[in-house]
Amino acid sequence: MMQRRRDRRILVGLAFAATAAIALTGCSAPSTTESAPASEAELEGRGPIQYVSSPDASGAAQETIDAWNADNPDEQVTWVELPLDADQQRQQMVQNAQVEGSSYSVLNLDVVWTSEFAANRWITPLPEDALPLDEEIPATVEAASYRDTVYGAPYYTDGALLYSRTDLLSAAGVTEAPETWAEMQEACDAVLALPEAAGVSCYAGQFDKNEGLTVNFSEAVNSAGGSLFDADGEPTVDTPEALTALEFLVDGFESGMIPREAITYQEEQGRQAFQEGKLVFLRNWPYIYKSLSATDGSSSVQGKFGVSAIPGEDGPGVSTLGGRNIAISSFAENKATALDFIAFFTSREQEEARLALSSRAPVFSEFFEDEAVTANYPYLPTLLTSLDNAQPRPKVVQYGATTAAIQDEIYAALTGDKDPESALADLQDKLAEITAG
Repeated sequence: MMQRRRDRRILVGLAFAATAAIALTGCSAPSTTESAPASEAELEGRGPIQYVSSPDASGAAQETIDAWNADNPDEQVTWVELPLDADQQRQQMVQNAQVEGSSYSVLNLDVVWTSEFAANRWITPLPEDALPLDEEIPATVEAASYRDTVYGAPYYTDGALLYSRTDLLSAAGVTEAPETWAEMQEACDAVLALPEAAGVSCYAGQFDKNEGLTVNFSEAVNSAGGSLFDADGEPTVDTPEALTALEFLVDGFESGMIPREAITYQEEQGRQAFQEGKLVFLRNWPYIYKSLSATDGSSSVQGKFGVSAIPGEDGPGVSTLGGRNIAISSFAENKATALDFIAFFTSREQEEARLALSSRAPVFSEFFEDEAVTANYPYLPTLLTSLDNAQPRPKVVQYGATTAAIQDEIYAALTGDKDPESALADLQDKLAEITAG
């Protein structure tokens, strides 16, 4: 195992992302009562618990659960597997919380859901002294907190990466990764003129009508110099910058730069398309690096791809801050077991083991600083660059309504049901109504 570093150095620049997250509080919580951090004594009960999460194709999370179960025969963890679609995951967790169901113990939450679940008291505060928070990337701790109280244990962090077919780019004489949208288009034009690029499309992200669309639109707006909300939590989507961003995506579908089938892409569909050699460029998360690098014959791009920061309008783009937190349902039984399992699940040792299996980016600063680690996972320095400038999605209590409004209007524009100007004007009105409420 990696030797623990006692100096606990913090990554330069990541505090910016934490500060930005505070600015986008959006709306007030349903309750004005402040919550104090829990003590371990307040989390009572020992016995079987349930881990509630999306599927994990890498098998890494299951290995951690198996390791826990082998050592804790009286406190077994059962995995409750939710759908792959993030919106469906959130919906099922919300429904369970609204009926105060005890069948969900430990929740794997998208970082942007944490404020909503904490504000509604669907998850319980965690004792900070039970977690090594001072050794973790500050932005990940902030993303796991609500009103200065920690409600989740940072699980992994995420920033967008641009995956590129370096073999095709080299054959076309393109030696540098694109930093702007125009450069990406020029690179694609050169590649697609090659005979060996027959049947290959230029670029894809996540454009299905789900959370991935909110992320991709947010990144496009930020990468064009705009924002979805201002520092006071007021929506700012009916702007020239947001229009530039949306027109980039709409024009991409109309011109064929983005293949028509990408309108159905979530993360996994995009990974499969790139892994099968169907794309020159793909915007996705770090977790797919492992699959793309597979040497068992499952990846047609093994040894033929590279990673870089996502492009923007006039220079490198701005990633969305992604990742997951692990929290305890307020209605769970056996909360003491749940806390111990969370501490085990998110420990340095387990994060190191999962990194080898899944390429999920760890939340401990030391991994990004260790040359032996970055030699094996060369995307980590690029990810750090992405995280340095990352912006959070709107950190609002009514996040479900906010992301649904974004998805409805942006999807309508991408599919041609609305022109970009009308979609943004309608989205501005919807978000203003949501934040006013």
